[in-house]
Amino acid sequence: MKARIRLNEGVSFIAESGSGHTITTDGAPDAGGKNLGPRPMELLLMGTGACSAFDVMLILRRGRQDVQDCVVELEAERAESDPKVFTHIHLNYTLTGNGLDSDRVARAIQLSSEKYCSASAMLARTARITHNFTIVDMSLGADV
Repeated sequence: MKARIRLNEGVSFIAESGSGHTITTDGAPDAGGKNLGPRPMELLLMGTGACSAFDVMLILRRGRQDVQDCVVELEAERAESDPKVFTHIHLNYTLTGNGLDSDRVARAIQLSSEKYCSASAMLARTARITHNFTIVDMSLGADV
């Protein structure tokens, strides 16, 4: 895997992935940034959520669960002194589908967290990672 980071202006950078995709990162205005893109630590948090969501969807679909939507909201706390690593990350999953089995959803989240999500595995060395989930059953029109 490769990536390339190039100065854009000020403290803004253009990050290019090895697969050719780009994203602009920037710092907060009080650090000389112009708020042109997410902060690097925000990207790390977003990547963790995307990594886990990918795993959960793959596991549930392979288990023949009728998942129609997956939203993962993350909240993180950081250390007060440098390096300001994440110390706690909470992932809140909302899965929408027809007849989703809550035990299978819980197991998919657990497998992602403990076995498959590389981002979670790395961040778990400094952060306590917690999860919860809500199932929205489209066939019932209600939360489970």
